[in-house]
Amino acid sequence: MVKVMRSTVLDFPIEEVWDVLRDFNGHDRWHPAVGESRIESGSPSDRVGCVRNFRLRDGSQLRERLLTLSDLEMSFSYCLLHTPIPLFNYVAHVRLFPVTDGDQTFWQWESSFDTPAGQGGRLASMVGEDIYMAGFAAIRQHLQRSGAS
Repeated sequence: MVKVMRSTVLDFPIEEVWDVLRDFNGHDRWHPAVGESRIESGSPSDRVGCVRNFRLRDGSQLRERLLTLSDLEMSFSYCLLHTPIPLFNYVAHVRLFPVTDGDQTFWQWESSFDTPAGQGGRLASMVGEDIYMAGFAAIRQHLQRSGAS
């Protein structure tokens, strides 16, 4: 099993970051890899069990299920249901923590998954850099453009 964990500190209050991240269907508005997204069956995007069906900018189609969402802990978990990338049993967790010295946000994004033999390092790097680190940079830009604190 491969485990990936990345974290960052954002210069925005936790409530502003959470307001963007808690929308399980909102990643097409801020993540550079996501082209378009929709929640299947018309479910709300914050209902545990909802499935987001989205297309990456390269044309790949993915489906993910929201497993948990906690406004109290400012966290959510999700799993991959379908992906053309060989990530098996993929489960990810996003968690925000307040950084009270400066009204900042600590964001931790982690996952575990299985891969075909010999592909763990390459796929861990892809998840950590192309998804998580790119997402951190994109949220910063998104919040700056939206005029957040």
